[in-house]
Formats: sequence, structure tokens, C-alpha cells
Amino acid sequence: MSTRSVALYARVSSEHQAQAQTIQSQLAALRERIEGDGERLCPEHEFIDAGYSGSTLIRPALERLRDAVAGGEVERVYVYSPDRLARKYAYQVMLVDEFQRVGVELVFCNRPLGQSPEDDLLLQMQGMIAEYERAQMLERSRRGKRHKAQQGSVNVLCGAPYGYRYITRIEGSGEACYEIVDEQAQVVRQIFDWVGRERLSIGEVQRRLSEAPTLTPAGKTWWDRSTLWGILKNPAYKGQAAFGKTRAGELRPRLREQRGRTLQPRRARSTYDLPVNQWLSIPVPPLVDEALFEAVQAQLEENRRRARSGQRGAKYLLQGLLVCSCCGYAFYGKPLSPSARKYHPREYAYYRCVGSDAYRFGGQRLCYNKPVRTDRLEQAVWSQVCRLLEDPQRLTEEYQRRLEAVQLSPGEADAAWVEKSLTKVRQGIARLIDGYAEGYLDKSEAEPRIRRFKERLQALEAQAEQLRAQAQQQADLQLVIGRLEAFSAQVKMGLEQLDWGGRRALIRTLVKRIEIDQERINVVFRVDEGTLPPGNTPFRQHCGKGIVAIFIECGAG
Repeated sequence: MSTRSVALYARVSSEHQAQAQTIQSQLAALRERIEGDGERLCPEHEFIDAGYSGSTLIRPALERLRDAVAGGEVERVYVYSPDRLARKYAYQVMLVDEFQRVGVELVFCNRPLGQSPEDDLLLQMQGMIAEYERAQMLERSRRGKRHKAQQGSVNVLCGAPYGYRYITRIEGSGEACYEIVDEQAQVVRQIFDWVGRERLSIGEVQRRLSEAPTLTPAGKTWWDRSTLWGILKNPAYKGQAAFGKTRAGELRPRLREQRGRTLQPRRARSTYDLPVNQWLSIPVPPLVDEALFEAVQAQLEENRRRARSGQRGAKYLLQGLLVCSCCGYAFYGKPLSPSARKYHPREYAYYRCVGSDAYRFGGQRLCYNKPVRTDRLEQAVWSQVCRLLEDPQRLTEEYQRRLEAVQLSPGEADAAWVEKSLTKVRQGIARLIDGYAEGYLDKSEAEPRIRRFKERLQALEAQAEQLRAQAQQQADLQLVIGRLEAFSAQVKMGLEQLDWGGRRALIRTLVKRIEIDQERINVVFRVDEGTLPPGNTPFRQHCGKGIVAIFIECGAG
């Protein structure tokens, strides 16, 4: 049994494949190959991405594998085929080169990875074919679904809305269909009657359903207005289910990661709405007649015009940046209720944690974090932003403190000494290999010495990489400080004259998130060379990498 450290990597693209456990066949083949090679696999060296696309490199298990390879924890990596590593040929080449550069052997189960030009050509061809097959499958699937939708087939619809049950092709003898659920259909008809005939608002419909109580599609007793809006706007209820309402496109920049999720999702793309004239209609059993459906649309438009609160979009200065440190949910702005306003001479508003709303979680609140007055919190955050712009050296001090916590101890090594040692170790390995090739050393003598030299080489390379990273961080820091000083000089004179929109844009440019705890508030800044735009338009959202975040504590007020 070999003592070499090995790892495996497996991946399936869709969540359906992950749920169906189709990845198990890959794992079985990889473990069999590892056992056949006389290697021993540790459980912590099994890197599995279930439900992640191979068209992106941002995958949790792949990230951990690359970190393990860079840290010298792995000497050989087993992958079932190159397309499991990545679907794009350029990504395959980059990963193979990255592994080989640190001396890690990459083994594909379906073919050997050789060193000859012919082997490289075969790998290139296989990678390009995999990329072509992916693009071809996506296009064929898109055109096939569109053709089926034009023929009126329900097969292309992945599910049914509230009031229906989706009968799959297997259950429906080859043809999918919608089956009406009488109890839910009665609720849908009642909702349409209230809005279309009694001319009620969505708020009044929400109150009536919650008082009944009638269960929502998710099984809750509290109806959300967006749920009712989605039901009233869905053309399926008049017998015309819509296909092609959205399309996948480039991933939108994100202000911050959502609760329980990473900043980069499984699929590196976003969903975009398409105009109604591009939808395809598929006949399904109607729940309401077309005249009532159109009356509801007219009433919704009338309600929208008469609504007292016509303002949409941003209403609060820190909207989208507030995160609860206790439960991880976001904070949102909420004005005082009419009953509470009589106890306050001024109309205050509060930032409130989503987890503290019991109605969202079946009557049981998840978080007991306190609400924070909007005016006090906004003033505290704005003062921190102004302090950072007035004194950019605060960023330098915080960065230096963190850098000193992770850098090499004094006197341990400098860059020149490490590079000199690397050269000597490589020369020593070369001499040992030459001595073994010439017959001056036996295999039993050469192998342990070469192994020790390689271990020393890996340690020195890690030190050299850390020193290079520190030097690059120092250079980046100086660039950031220079840009921040120029930026602060540009806007400092006009900070107090900025209007509400200008302050909000500046805060979203410099602040990554604001963490609210029971006793304190952390303002996390993000400042890198791409954050501060040049010219006279310095305010824009930025969601790039390389963020230098500093934490500043201030009272909640």
C-alpha cells in the first residue's frame, strides 16, 4: 500500500442528478481505480460538487481541492474525465497546468494523461468536444422546448401553480397535464372574485385570507402580497399557461451574499424577465373566465394609480446593506404603525430584522434582535464613512494589523534567502536523479533522499508564495491608499452638501455590509483599486474581488 497522499474529484451538473445520486457511479469508479493503483484515500480528500455547473470555476469542492493542492496536502488527484473537471477547454488547461506546476499528478479514469504532444492534442480535442457538446445540448434543449410549447404541449412546463397539480409524462401516459385541485381552485376563484367583482385591494384580500385562515401555497396561514400578486397576474388561470417568461443571462452584480448562501451561486447566471409579447401560450384547464381575468388586470392597474404610497425602489438610506449578526437575516426599513404613532411626537421609522417577524415563520419569531431607529443608525454610518474619507490612514493601520497577524515571524526568512534555498534544493534533486541514472545510487538510497528534498522544496515554495503574496498585498495597499486619498480629496469638500441620493450612492460604494448585534454595530468597508472610480462620477456599486474590509464598532443608538 502506497503512502502517497491522493484525492478524488467528482461533479454532476444538475440538482436533479445530485438528488438521483448519479454521482455515485463516478465515485465508485474513482475508488476502484485508486484501490487498483494501491493507493489509500482519506475521507477528507474526497472533493464532491453535486449540482454545480462545469462552465464555471467557482465551485466549493473545487476551491478546497485547489487550496489543498497549493498547500502541498495532495500528491495525486483522480478525476473520472476531463469534462468533470471543467466543461470549458480553457479551464481544463488552466487547472491541469496549475496542478502540474506544483508537482501534483492528475489521473483521468477514462484515459491516461501523457506527456507527449499527441497526448496533449488528444486532451485538447476532448476538452473542445466537451465544450461543443454542452453548447449543442443547451441549444437543442432550448429549441426542442420552444417547438413543444408552440404545439401546446404541457411537457415543457416544469410544474403547476397553486390550484393545479402537475401530472408528469410518466403519470399521464406520455403527456403531462394540469389537474385541478378543487380546494385550492375554490380559493383562487374567491381571490379573483374579490378583486374583479368587489373591487378590493390586495391588502384587503390578504386580510380576509389570513383571518379565515386559508393556507398559502407554502402551507402558512399568512398570505404575502407578492404571492397574491403572482396569482392574479398568472395567465394560466384563464386557461393559457405561459412558457418562456424568463431567460438566463449574465450574472448580475450582487451587493452582498444572501443568508445561508455564497456570493457566487451554483449557476453563474441570473434570470431576466421577457416582455409579454414573447411568451408562448399553452392551453390548460381554466379556473376563471377570460372576462373576469381582464377585469382583475384593470382593477390592479386602477389600484396602483390610486395607491397613496406610489414611491417604489429605494426608500431607506441603508437598504440592502444591513445584516443581523444573531440570525443572518436582513434588516428592512419599516415605519411606525398608525396605532403607535400617537405615542411619538415624530414619525420615526425603524430598521427591523426579518427573523423577528413571527408571521413569516408560522407565528414563531426566530430572532429577538432589537429594531434600530433609522435616523440614528444612518447618521452613525454616515459619520463613519466621512471619518474614513477624512483619514485614509485608518485603512493602512487596520491592514497592517491584520498583515502582521499572518506574516512570517521576524528572522524566519526573507525573499532572497528563500529563492537561494530553492535553487540549491532543485540542484540537489537534479544531482540525485543524475546519480541514480548513472548507477552511482541504488533506488533504496535515492528515493528517501529525493522524498526529503521534495518535502523541503514544497515548504520553501510555500514560504516563497507567502512572501510574494505579502509583497503584492503591500503594493496593492499603497495603490488603494493613493486612490482613496485622491478620492477623499475630490469629495471631502462637498460631503455635507450631498443630497440623499448622493449619500446613498457613496455609502454603497464604500460599505460592503453593516452587521447589527444586540449591543453593537459593525460597519464593514470594502476598499480596493476598483472600488473608487475616477472622474466626476465617483459613486457606483462595486461587487469585485480583492476586498480589504475593516470593522468599526459604533453604538446602536
